[in-house]
Amino acid sequence: MAQKAVVIYSGGMDSFTLLNKVHCSGTKVYALSFNYGQKHKKELDYAARVCQTLGINHKVVDISSINSLLAGSALTSEMDMPEGHYEDDNMKQTVVPNRNMILLSLAVGYAVSLGAEQVYYGAHGGDHAIYPDCRPLFVEKMNDVCAIANYEAVSIDVPYLHNDKTEILRDGLAMGLDYSQTWTCYNGREKACGKCGACQERLEAFRENGQQDPLTYE
Repeated sequence: MAQKAVVIYSGGMDSFTLLNKVHCSGTKVYALSFNYGQKHKKELDYAARVCQTLGINHKVVDISSINSLLAGSALTSEMDMPEGHYEDDNMKQTVVPNRNMILLSLAVGYAVSLGAEQVYYGAHGGDHAIYPDCRPLFVEKMNDVCAIANYEAVSIDVPYLHNDKTEILRDGLAMGLDYSQTWTCYNGREKACGKCGACQERLEAFRENGQQDPLTYE
């Protein structure tokens, strides 16, 4: 019987690459996506289409009601979306308080119910400057907690923790992945804005790999 794993799948580039990587390893993947009230929730439509194509079990969980507790992020409030590179200080406005701890806790509970021993998520080195819950120390401590939080230990696996988006894209291109099946822009409009930190980092990754981004930009 194939090993089971839960993959937190947003529909973006990093989790798309990770999803395919785990799926291609022969692991039975259970994809888990969250509607947390993000402006760019159209990424969930991309996630659903990919999972349907790959024949992967996919759940989308609506936790948008938590926004009454977690204020102050440009991703979920009426604030203007900051523009510029991911490492610019104003990108801290895109932090959703405690988001990854919440998502990982739910994913670990799902894994225990499935009899899966692993939860994967797509944090990477390019996130470290802005997002505390994407840093190695956070992953280490979450692994410590998840080893003792239930009768069944679950590991938090983050294969791209020390890679940047350029390296992740290079890995995906080597797998022959089609990135028109992903959505990255923090603004959930018809076309990607090209100006938010997520778009800037995505475009940079394609440039550094000598490739043209298949998405259409405003």
